[in-house]
Order: sequence, then structure tokens, then C-alpha cells
Amino acid sequence: MASLLQSRLPINQDLLLMQKGTMMRKVRSKSWKKLRYFRLQDDGMTVWHARQAGGSAKPSFSISDVETVREGHESELLRSLAEEFPLEQGFTVVFHGRRSNLDLVANSVEEAQIWMQGLQLLADFVTSMDQQEQLDQWLSDWFQRGDKNQDGRMSFPEVQRLLHLMNVEMDQEHAFQLFQAADMSQSGALEGEEFVEFYKALTHRAEVQELFENFSADGQKLTLLEFVDFLREEQKEGERASDLALELIDCYEPSDNGKLRHVLSKDGFLSYLCSKDGDIFNPACLPVYQDMTQPLSHYYINSSHNTYLVGDQLCGQSSVEGYIRALKRGCRCVEVDIWDGPSGEPIVYHGHTLTSRILFKDVVATVAQYAFQTSDYPVILSLENHCSWEQQQVMAHHLTEILGEKLLSATLDGLPPMQLPSPEALRRKILVKGKKLTLEELEEEEELEAELEAEQEVELELDAQFESEPQELSPCNKDKKEKKSKPILCPSLSALVVYLKSVSFHSFAHSREHYHFYEISSFSETKARSLIKEAGHEFVQHNTWQLSRVYPSGLRTDSSNYNPQELWNAGCQMVAMNMQTAGLEMDICDGFFHQNGGCGYVLKPDFLRDAQSSFHPEKPISPFKAQTLLIQVQWKGRTLVISGQQLPKEDSTKERSIVDPLVRVEIFGIRPDTTRQETSYVENNGFNPYWGQSLCFQVLVPELALLRFVVKDYNWKSRNDFIGQYTLPWTCMQQGYRHIHLLSKDGTSLHPASIFVHISTQEGLEVDES
Repeated sequence: MASLLQSRLPINQDLLLMQKGTMMRKVRSKSWKKLRYFRLQDDGMTVWHARQAGGSAKPSFSISDVETVREGHESELLRSLAEEFPLEQGFTVVFHGRRSNLDLVANSVEEAQIWMQGLQLLADFVTSMDQQEQLDQWLSDWFQRGDKNQDGRMSFPEVQRLLHLMNVEMDQEHAFQLFQAADMSQSGALEGEEFVEFYKALTHRAEVQELFENFSADGQKLTLLEFVDFLREEQKEGERASDLALELIDCYEPSDNGKLRHVLSKDGFLSYLCSKDGDIFNPACLPVYQDMTQPLSHYYINSSHNTYLVGDQLCGQSSVEGYIRALKRGCRCVEVDIWDGPSGEPIVYHGHTLTSRILFKDVVATVAQYAFQTSDYPVILSLENHCSWEQQQVMAHHLTEILGEKLLSATLDGLPPMQLPSPEALRRKILVKGKKLTLEELEEEEELEAELEAEQEVELELDAQFESEPQELSPCNKDKKEKKSKPILCPSLSALVVYLKSVSFHSFAHSREHYHFYEISSFSETKARSLIKEAGHEFVQHNTWQLSRVYPSGLRTDSSNYNPQELWNAGCQMVAMNMQTAGLEMDICDGFFHQNGGCGYVLKPDFLRDAQSSFHPEKPISPFKAQTLLIQVQWKGRTLVISGQQLPKEDSTKERSIVDPLVRVEIFGIRPDTTRQETSYVENNGFNPYWGQSLCFQVLVPELALLRFVVKDYNWKSRNDFIGQYTLPWTCMQQGYRHIHLLSKDGTSLHPASIFVHISTQEGLEVDES
């Protein structure tokens, strides 16, 4: 069965040379640099490697895992080896998710160019695939895996083995009947199109067939009016159903004749249900759809903690890759811990630990390069400054010289600010968050600096005249020297802090009385949680006019995360996450910021933007606002979990094992809304399990709720194994029959793995049981 790449891509010289194979040096560190033989497989979709040409080979990576390919000079590791290997011969394969980059060094510039251009061509091709092309490629991949003797045909024993690989437990007699029905040539083996027919029989969706027939008069097609009825009654598309039906038929009906007649076939109907239009995530929430002209304090801001770390907090590696990954996933606030470095150059690392060091100027250059590749909205550099006065000057120089026009170094209109600017007004600007000298401190600092400079000049003149032993400093000069030796903020660095001056938090009353809107306080997760319990409504009010940043506890040395939801409930804008660590907490963060174009800014609900708000995240039903929509109107959502499709194995190395999947639906929001329910498990069927169960939830504050669908492999001996998940805001959920396309632990697509559900919501405490 030919790969889609083989049939679609024109003959390319680079790809042909890659398929012959190349000896290259794989580089993991300064000391680990080993020759390996890399070869693009004939399917054009996988690269294998061996110790030498003709040696025992094993898979290195799949093209679908490749995000991009970078030149050698963009790699920290390859730059550190520039004296040993010419940078022009090196390149980096960057993968989706958190998988480590692959640094390679070819034997010549020409070979490096062949692999760079070829890999990028293939990666771009995979990215451009539509839904049907992705399915075709997926089938081709399975055919290659099942065709054990690689003769381009699949015997029944090979099909049986493939069924186990695909998570299918099937009676041998039934499997043989499907095999014979698909074997049109009666050759005793399945070839390309015959395998496709076998797959279609295998994946027959009885639940979709029944749904189709409920609305189709003849059971063969949906007329325009029948499809409009389905969109209106089941999908809750309302008044736009008529126009939408025409658009969807034109997009998903495979037959030109069907398009002309404005009818939808069974294949077209299934294609729609599996598409982005049939997805649970509302397509209207995918672009930037929110008002972006309100003050910064009115938005949740995607934020990172100790961004430079790609591992743990004690011995982990510091790398500019941490900034690249954070910025490319839409993060808008990155943290930089700066300390005095050798040769007068400030360095970045987690102070008083064994984490490695990187240059501050390299971090700034990386931010300049990647700040606006994913989002045009402002990036905040949160500076933790531990540097001497002299190296602070170097910091200020690097920021101004490297960032140039991108750096915001003055108020937007040149006048004293009256309120925080909006994300829209700050587009493509980089803001510095840090300490700032007051006017009095600035005058004192300039005065002291001028005095010391004058005294140093006098001392130099005296030394030149008398060339004598250094004289004892006068008591007055001693005081000045001691004062000067204390950590003092450099005026040139202070001047770069415009709208985000860091201040210590004492109390909400103190902040109201003494602080300004352009000042920002940071809270540990423990302190923030305590404040929410003690004075939740005051915290909410505080966050309507001033920014708050919350960071993980110092006890999280393993770079684990906390649940950001409880901080968002209080309106905290910058809830900083250890983005290098996958898991539930990052699923919540990624799912939440997926909306609004993934731009890194999400507008808070109106009751978290009202300076007079009485909302308390711990006690949301307030007697003072009992009649408002926020409190009075409650939501009940019914979720009917129907079926699953092509669920992967948790451990793909166990060829004979088949998963027993169950679905857990979790809701995160205010404390009373946070709950979970799960279906029973389906034994030995990860390919097309059917649950057909209903789950019911009551949600008091839907504006703050997120849903997380988790598929697990039931295990009675231990904890259920994770298979896949998908998380989204309640407000971005579409009603009706919807597919949920699952993501891995790392947040990458598990295509075509999905679950099929029916969602309905209604206002009020009672759910209509009909």
C-alpha cells in the first residue's frame, strides 16, 4: 500500500538521497558525540538509525513528530562545539511537545542542507494534510506495520497480528469473514484498496448509522431540509442552521453530484461529525474573538515560572530552549533569574542550586526572535535581579540594544499613565517587570554616584602626583563606600520598568492606600490560597485594578505544578506554571489558553472585572447578589458518552495486550463545581468501544468551569493507565453530537483517537429527562 507521501510528492532529489542513508554525528552533550547511520524509510514517513550502514536499525523518529528544522547556529549545544564542528554542517530536529531536540552534524555542508531541506519539506507536507489525507496516511502506516514480510500484501495471519496491534479483540471467524469480503481478487491476501475496504468494515459505526437514519427519510442521504433539522434540533445551531447546512455539505460531501443536489451522504455525514465543525470545541472560539482593548488587569495571562529550566529546580539544565518552547505555546510572561557572571556578563540560572548557567544576552536574543511568532500580543519579561550595579548596567544595555523598538521603555503616549494599557495597545511590545527606583531614590542615587565619581577623580590625581601608599579613607568616605556597596538598583535598568513595577504585598488595605495600578505583587501559591480563604472577595477586587503574579512553592523542587484554576477563580492574572512538566495541571492551563486564538490573553468574566464585585470564589452564592445571573442561574449539563475510536495502547510495546477503556469526565471550577464521574469499562476493545452511558453535572459558575475528558485503561491491580485526554473551557463547548479528539500526556495529537459524545446544557437546576 503506497504511502500518501509517495503518491503525492513529486520526485525530489533530497528525499532520494535521504533514502539512501547518511552517516552523521548524533550530539547529546559536549562529551557524547557518536556516529550513526540515518536513513529515511521508503514510506517517506519515518527515519531509522543504525550504528553503521547495513547494521541493525531501529526507528529514530516519525515525520509527523517533527515541528521544524533549525540551522546549526541556532543550537546552544552545537554553538558550544563550534571549534570542533563547523556550524554550517550542523542542524537541529525540533519535535512537537516536550520531546528533546535532536542535534546532528553531517560530514559536509551539502549533506546538512539535503537533510534540512528534505525534513522541512516532509514536515510541511504532513502539516498541510486535510482530514481525509491524515486518515489515508494513518492507514498506510498501519499497513506497513502489519505487512511483516514487506511484500505489499497482507495475509490473514498478518491481519490477525495487526488487529492486536490496533487494539481489536475479535472472534477469529468474524475476522476471517471480513477478510474474505474485502479480498475482491480472491488472492488470499489484501492489497491497497482491499485493505481500505477491510478497515471500513472494521470501523462500521452503528451509532452514527442509527443517528443518520433518524433524520433521513430514505436511509441513504440527508436532504438539505433534513440536515437543517439535525443541525437545529441536535446541534443547537439555531438561526444559522440553514446557511451552515449549505456550507457543511459543500465542505464535507465527497460526491460532486451530492454537492450539486445539496444532499449529504453517509460518508459526508461522518466526515462532518469527525471534522473541526463537528468538534466539541466551538470553532468561533478558535480565533481571537474577545475584546482586547481593556486594561491588562482584566485578562488572564499565560505565564511561565523559571522559564529557563527544562528539568528540575535543583540540578536541571538551564537552556534558551525553555524560552523558545514557552513562547511558541503562547506564553506571554516569562521569568528570568539574573546573577553576576564571569567577564562582566550577567548569567541566568536558579540561584544557590546546581542548575546550569546561560548568558542573559542569549536569553534576550531568544526572546527577541521568538516573542511574536505565535501571538502579536505583549510579552512580559519578569526579571528577578540579583546583579551588582555594574552588571545591571550591562543588563540594561542588552535589553535596549537587542530588543530595540520592541522594548517598551516609556509610556505609550509619553504622558503619566492613568490606567494600565490594553493588550491591543501593546501589540508586539516587550515589557519589563521588575523593581523601580522612586523619584527620591533616583535623585539620591544620582547624587551619590556624582559624589563618588568626583572623589575617584581627586584620588587618581593625588596618586599620580605622589605615587604614595593608599591613605586611610575618612569616616565620611567610608560611609559613602559602604552605602555604595549595598545592592542598589541601576537607574538605566530601573528606567525600563514602565507599567509593571514589582512591590511587596502587605495587605489589601495597604495596597489600596499606598500602591498604584502600575505596580504588581507576587504571591507564593501557599500565600495566595490563604488569602483566597481569608478574604476572597478582597482578592477579587484587588485583581480588578492591579496585576497579581502567583508562583509555585519552593518545595516543588521536581518542577511539579499546582492547579491554576483556584487562582484564576480569584481573578489572579499571571499564574506561573512549570511548563516543562506535563500532567493534569498543564492540561488545564493548555486547555484554557487554547481559546481566543491561543494568543496568551483571555478576558476575565465581567464579575471578576468589576471593582465593586462581591464575588467570593470560596462562597460564590452571595446573599447580596442572589438575583443576578451569576448567582441565580445555574447550569446543568448532561453528557452522553457513546463510543470511542482507535484508542492507542498505553504501552505500545505489549503487542498482545488490548486496553479496557473507560471515560472519566472531570469538571474544574469553583469548589462546589469541581467534581468527576466515569463510565464503566469496556473489556478488550480499544478500537471501537461502545459505552452508551449518561453522566450528569450541575455547574453554578459556568464562566469559570473547564471540562476534562480522560480515557483510561482499566486495571484492577493498580491505578488505571492514562490513554489520552482533552480539556476545554465550558464556555467554548458545543452542544449536540460531537467528537473529542484526544491528546497525549505531552499535549500532542493522538489522531485519529477520539470519543463520540452527546452534550446538552440548559439553564436551571432541573434537567429535562426526555
